[in-house]
Amino acid sequence: MLKDRARILLKTLVERYITDGQPVGSRALAKFSGLDLSPASVRNIMADLEDMGLISSPHTSAGRVPTARGYRFFVDTLLTVKPLDQLEVDQLEGALNPDSAKTLVTSASHLLSDLTSFAGVVMTNKRTASSFRHIEFVHLSDQRVLLIIVTPEGDVQNRMLKMDKTYNAAELTKAANYFNTNYSGMPFEKIKARIQKELRELRDDMSRLMTKAADAGTEAAEEKDGAYVISGEHNLLGVQDLSANMSNLKRLFEMFERKTGLIELLEISSQAKGVQIFIGGESGLIPLDQCSIVTAPYKLDGQVVGTLGVIGPTRMAYERVIPIVDITARLLASALSQK
Repeated sequence: MLKDRARILLKTLVERYITDGQPVGSRALAKFSGLDLSPASVRNIMADLEDMGLISSPHTSAGRVPTARGYRFFVDTLLTVKPLDQLEVDQLEGALNPDSAKTLVTSASHLLSDLTSFAGVVMTNKRTASSFRHIEFVHLSDQRVLLIIVTPEGDVQNRMLKMDKTYNAAELTKAANYFNTNYSGMPFEKIKARIQKELRELRDDMSRLMTKAADAGTEAAEEKDGAYVISGEHNLLGVQDLSANMSNLKRLFEMFERKTGLIELLEISSQAKGVQIFIGGESGLIPLDQCSIVTAPYKLDGQVVGTLGVIGPTRMAYERVIPIVDITARLLASALSQK
């Protein structure tokens, strides 16, 4: 537990460092903290904060900078979040009103990047692609059938089905019509169970075709699990805290390309009830050691369908980034529910 004076000095130090990007000295703290303390008293308190691992002293300066632990204490106990004004909220809401869910996700990513000048990321999980709006079967050869899946968002996915018999055009049309009439909008995983119970009146070979189609639809949905859109990565090139170490920055961009590690982190974030913040090494991903990620899940019909967030340096204006992420998640959920 920190005493009041130490808390005020730490808060002042973090805020000054976020604003200026320069190590903060005892004279500046004495001036901006509003405390009636001499620089010597300030130095003593700063020494205590340094012993606690909340601040550190760069070799090139007598001033102090926050550590990842210091940022965490600041965010958890000292931060005063600044709500967005109504004009900004209205602008956000107006921007999240395109024609399709796919465009909505991209728009949200761009918005997060534009508003924060960092990288914006939006992840969708398989629940957004696990059902279909319409399917078709196309005869290709004696035992090969092309399955065309149109998702609720309008995306088109093709899957090749290798069957053990030949189906004619009339049979394929009958199967597609049955699918579209009875199962449209239903998750493929549930369709398989219903096929076994409901298709006894159809020939066994038709049931096999439909089961194969349901399996292919499930695979298509799982392949899209964890897909994400990221915007504004180039903004990070202009962040001095990150560009000062080009090897780390290179690893960060390689992680964006591979996606795997970041997707796992975003999936963890989807289990949170609201905004979640990973500071530096808390993410468990080495390329993000010098970064912070502010995330929030978004829902559709009461179910979490994805996560969005902002990736930037640990020296970010958390009081502004947090409400931007929070409100964008709420507005994206609202826009998706109207589709």
